[in-house]
Amino acid sequence: MTNYVIRRVLTLFPTLLVVYTLTFFIVHATPGGPWDESEKPLPQAVKDNLNKQYHLNDPLYKQYIDYLSNVLRGDFGPSYRDTARSVSDIIAASLPVSLQLGFASMLFAVAFGLPLGVLAAIKQNTWIDYGASLITVTGIATPPFVRVTILIVALAIGVHWLPSQGWEGLFDVRIIIPTIALGSGPGAILARYARSSLLEALTQDYLRTARAKGLRESQVIIRHALKNALIPVVTVAGVTLTNVITGAFFVESIYGVPGIGRQFINSATGRDYPLLLGITLVFAVIIALMNLLVDISYGFLDPRVRYS
Repeated sequence: MTNYVIRRVLTLFPTLLVVYTLTFFIVHATPGGPWDESEKPLPQAVKDNLNKQYHLNDPLYKQYIDYLSNVLRGDFGPSYRDTARSVSDIIAASLPVSLQLGFASMLFAVAFGLPLGVLAAIKQNTWIDYGASLITVTGIATPPFVRVTILIVALAIGVHWLPSQGWEGLFDVRIIIPTIALGSGPGAILARYARSSLLEALTQDYLRTARAKGLRESQVIIRHALKNALIPVVTVAGVTLTNVITGAFFVESIYGVPGIGRQFINSATGRDYPLLLGITLVFAVIIALMNLLVDISYGFLDPRVRYS
């Protein structure tokens, strides 16, 4: 196990280098520059001074090496748009917000999706199963920005139960709308996978043996069927959690959540190269670590899995 984890961590470095290289050259290959999106067109002399200040006139290979060497020392450079803060400061302020929102959304998704999928599998081909299928299909087919808009209109503008935007942390009512908007889609996906995986597990021979021993049906499902059925669900949950944390762009922008997804949108539209590169690298690390945690969890769920 230890050797496997060490190998996986070591492969993270070349992966991040590839991600950085691709992102760096794609960003710089895009027509235009960081000073072309200003509300008022800047004089050419000002642009030249800004390019000189941020070393944008240097050869591209030199910019590539300089930024990479700074990142290895933990310095993501200055932000072109938010000159009062560095990229590291912006990431340090916005990433915890997205992590809190992501974990809250995933908790909602598991609490909503897993029981729904299990119930649909146990009550297969009944009205409960059909109702669960309708809910899951609706959740999967509706994108997050539509869900958050509907929730704002219904709960904030319609009945005035919740604020229409903002963020005050985990223990404030403002977290409810973005959490439901982000978590209902992954919850629907988890419900689908839990249903199909549990249906397959319920047909296995070892469950007949468990029933023949006189175990109650609830014990057969919880102790034997559900544990094996969770392996594909855990795989999907890990990928889904990554998507929730790194893909909350529109929900954060619409609801005014100061998360890293909102900063990513601002950096892309404002051509803030250092911020865009820094956030992309952070996203790559989150995705790689989450995949590693999912792989490690297989060994705990299925004793047949061996790491070599």
